[in-house]
Amino acid sequence: MHALNKNRPLRRVVLTTVATVSGAVLLLALKPHGTPAAALGAPTSTSSAGTGASGGAPAAAGTRTVTGDRVDTRWGPVRVRVTLAGGRLTDVTAVDSPQENPRDRAISRYALPQLRREALAAQSASIDAVSGASYTSAGYRASLQSALDSAQR
Repeated sequence: MHALNKNRPLRRVVLTTVATVSGAVLLLALKPHGTPAAALGAPTSTSSAGTGASGGAPAAAGTRTVTGDRVDTRWGPVRVRVTLAGGRLTDVTAVDSPQENPRDRAISRYALPQLRREALAAQSASIDAVSGASYTSAGYRASLQSALDSAQR
């Protein structure tokens, strides 16, 4: 006999529900792919908004360094500085991170490199949180987004 015969309507309902839920979960798990340059607002001029390592001299043409807003989290402040070159995110540095106690420092040492890698790969602030560092991750994303927004102006 066929598994979905008319003598077993409950089995058909269960299988249909499972298939629908599985499909919805798969669709929600997809991440959208966008153009990084459009999301970051690629600069059209070669002027520099940041300073280079030579003590206040302008950075290379088309390179901008912007510091995001300080975001106060439950465990301490988070602030990032981004470097953009040619409309691409080339570096992200954590200027402030939770450092109140040894546990905060350990979480920051663990989470910040992962968040940096995610941001550079995504070329945006649309990054996943690091497990065990959800407050730091949320602050990092918010500060990163404010830096990217400032860079667009």
